Order: sequence, then C-alpha cells, then structure tokens
Amino acid sequence: MATEPTPSLARNEDSLRGFAFALTAYLLWGFLPIYMKMVAHIPPLEVLSHRVIWSIPIAGAVLLILRRTDDLKVALRSPRMLGMAALTAMLISFNWGIYVWAIGSGRALDTALGYFINPLFSIFLGAVLLKEKLKPTQIGAIGLAVAAVAVLTWDAGQLPWIALALTVSWGFYAFLRKTLPVGPNQGFMLEVLILSVPASLYIVYAEWTGQGHFLASGGYNTGLLLFSGVATAVPLMIYANGAKLLKLSTIGIMQYIAPTMIFLIAVFVFKEPFGTARMIAFPMIWAALLIYTWPMIKEYRER
Repeated sequence: MATEPTPSLARNEDSLRGFAFALTAYLLWGFLPIYMKMVAHIPPLEVLSHRVIWSIPIAGAVLLILRRTDDLKVALRSPRMLGMAALTAMLISFNWGIYVWAIGSGRALDTALGYFINPLFSIFLGAVLLKEKLKPTQIGAIGLAVAAVAVLTWDAGQLPWIALALTVSWGFYAFLRKTLPVGPNQGFMLEVLILSVPASLYIVYAEWTGQGHFLASGGYNTGLLLFSGVATAVPLMIYANGAKLLKLSTIGIMQYIAPTMIFLIAVFVFKEPFGTARMIAFPMIWAALLIYTWPMIKEYRER
C-alpha cells in the first residue's frame, strides 16, 4: 500500500471535491493488490526498486505544475531535514517491501489485517510517545485489537508478523512524517530521491547479472514495472490534495475503504483461506474500529 500524508489542519471542513479526491485514492489503493499479484513473479526487491525510480518523474511533474520546487531545494540543502527524510524513507520502503512480498506470497489477508489495526496502533503511539490521554472507548478498542492478535497467535503458534510489521512500520512512519517540515508532495519526492540511490544500484546489478526483468519477456515485464510508478505516486498525489479539503474525522472514517477492499479481494478473488481463527479475529478488529470510529460517525451525522 502507498503512503498517506497527514492532512492539513489549516482548513478543517469538508468539500465535495476533497471527498472525490480521497475516495478515488482509497479505491486505487484498494485495487492495488491485483497489480501486485500481476508482478508476483518478479522479486519483491526489484518491484520495490522500480516503484521508487518510476515515482520520481511523476512526483517531479506534480511539483513543477504546482510550482513547489523551491521547498524541495530548501530541503535538499538541509542536513537535518535530509536525515529525517532518510529515516522516514527507510520505514516506508520496509513497509512497501513487506506489502509487495505478502501479496505475491498469498498473504493479502494479513496485509488487510495490518492496515485495519494501524489506526489503533497510532492511538497507542500517541499515548506512549506524546503522553496523550486515552478515552475509555479508545482503551477498549485497543484491548479488542490485542485480543484479536492473541487469537491469531494462538491458532498459528506464532505472532501474525506480516500484519504487525506493516502496522508498526506504517505507524512510526506516519508519526515521524509529521515532524518533516515540508508538504506531502515535497516530502514524498524527497523520500523517493533518497531511495533512488540504492534502488538504481540494485536495478543496474540485476540487469547486469541477467537477473532483472525490466527488459525481459518482450516488453510485458517492462510495462508492468513502468506502471509501478503510476501505481505508487498517483494515488498518493490525489490523496494529498483531497486530504487538505476534508475534515480529519472524515478521513478517519474513509481510511477503512482500502483494507476492506483488500480483504474482499483476498477472500473472493485470490481465494485465500479464511479459517476459524480469522473468522473470530477479524470481527473483533471490526468491532474495535467501530468503537474507535463511532464518535466521528456521530459528529459526521450531526453535520
């Protein structure tokens, strides 16, 4: 799944245009597993490298159109900002890598679980790192999520590490990303520029040793890998513009669209097994999310 920058709080109101942008982005992210399944025959590290490289021209074009390249130049001249961006880039590349591997390995349900748990983990991080006081409903929601993970752990004999890796990496990425003093589009461009160095080296190595897929199979793999830039950057850019035109509570409700679609695709398209433990754990997670989201739903209905 691609990155979701924190929406601006400067304009705390909804607009139809913002809703359309955000809905489009979440639907694109929801269908992303189908594309990832198409590149499952390509090593995840190669897919990840091409996602980085081919995102650069798209992100660059957006910054040129919006005339926001000056912010990027300032960031590139700041060692502190480059260090912060390197850390967030490392976290998001780890998240992307796990996601690509999991979809290709028939573990899409685990990715859906991870992105369902993520909002609750973010609440937990806020309480631990920012000393934010938890409401009783939030404590109950986190407790239900922990119980669901315990059910899956007991059934499998091990922690659901894919879901937890996605949750933790994304949670810390989103937390640290807030400290990066640049806009979402500029921040994304800065991250992929940093990641482009190891990504380029890996692609050159893979092609030089004959292990690469970019120029193989009569253009089919080339087209798939070129499209990785579109699949990565376009939903992000659409979301970044939509989030600025929506209230935080609206975004909070809409963020479940993508993992719900991933769940449905995993069960009904990929035919992944949905055993007894998951039949218990997923409803527990959904109940936790309802408890967490209900105050936002009430506010939305009142408006």
